Amino acid sequence: MGKELRLGAFILLALACFAVAIFLIGNRAAMFHAGYRLNTQFDNVAGLEEGAAVRVGGVRKGEVKHIVLPRKPGDKVEVQMELDNITHGVVKKDSIAAIRSEGLLGDKYIEISFGSSGDLKSGDTIASQPPIQFSNLFAKADSLLDTAGGALDNIRDLSANLDTISGKINAGRGTAGALINDRTVYQNAANATSALADDAEALKHNFLLRGFFKNRGYEDSGDLTRFQIAKIPAVPAARTFSYDSKKLFNDADKSKLKNSKPLNEAGQFLESSPFGFAVIAASTGRLGDSQKDKLLTEAQALVVRDYLVNHFSFDDTRVKTIGLGKSDSGENLLQIFIYPPGVEPPAQPRAAAKTQP
Repeated sequence: MGKELRLGAFILLALACFAVAIFLIGNRAAMFHAGYRLNTQFDNVAGLEEGAAVRVGGVRKGEVKHIVLPRKPGDKVEVQMELDNITHGVVKKDSIAAIRSEGLLGDKYIEISFGSSGDLKSGDTIASQPPIQFSNLFAKADSLLDTAGGALDNIRDLSANLDTISGKINAGRGTAGALINDRTVYQNAANATSALADDAEALKHNFLLRGFFKNRGYEDSGDLTRFQIAKIPAVPAARTFSYDSKKLFNDADKSKLKNSKPLNEAGQFLESSPFGFAVIAASTGRLGDSQKDKLLTEAQALVVRDYLVNHFSFDDTRVKTIGLGKSDSGENLLQIFIYPPGVEPPAQPRAAAKTQP
């Protein structure tokens, strides 16, 4: 082998050794820095690679050394990191490791939060936070856009339906169209309303209620239902007081009290005992005009309520009335149902609620 050939081989060998040395030193940039190992675990590392930066408080103070796949399904991916010893002062046992990215689609790195207590030693494992999966966010965004598109389609359909209805009304079709476009239909409706008002005024002069309105100063029949409920509740009453209407009122077809003494027991009970609410219910026999009997029982229930409110002290807002009209038993009865605390009164009938002062 010639001298020139040996010299060339030596130079090539030296260059190869120099290249290997540069590679090893570059791969172990922190080999001359004092550090310690920390581990953490993730279900999915979301593209994190070995050699990625480890930041503490936003400052790069370490790197990812190894990423180890789990040995079996259900286990987690282990990430082994090496950190500078200077981080011992802020990285504690309650610190949390999280995978972040530079921008939306940039390189991944690990961010470790500051801890508060518990010193770490090399090889310890700290808790982790699941990484944000942008693919899942994009999928959810697509789903939201699809939903929004469906909603816009529904709005378009609704707008088309409204246009159709409006067209029918303008053409005079249907009840609403007739009321708007046909003067005759409007006039008939106005006449019917006027007739109802006249009938209501006539109720003031009904012979059954004439004395009731005159003596108590009520202006219209709506006052009879100011405290009325739609029906007697299905829950059992804690106490029930029953009276023969003929013994309470001047006559079975009158609403003026003749003998109020029997009502005192119920009033004293309301005054001394806690209760949820009470219902005063009046009913008549099977004979007579149904409409008049209904009005009569409403008046009788209201008269009894007024007596109890004026002579005993209790929360009168929780005392309701109901006029039952004709009863199945055929008896003229007035009953007071008292329900236990915690039971709320049912809503008033819609028509009665409108007459509240």
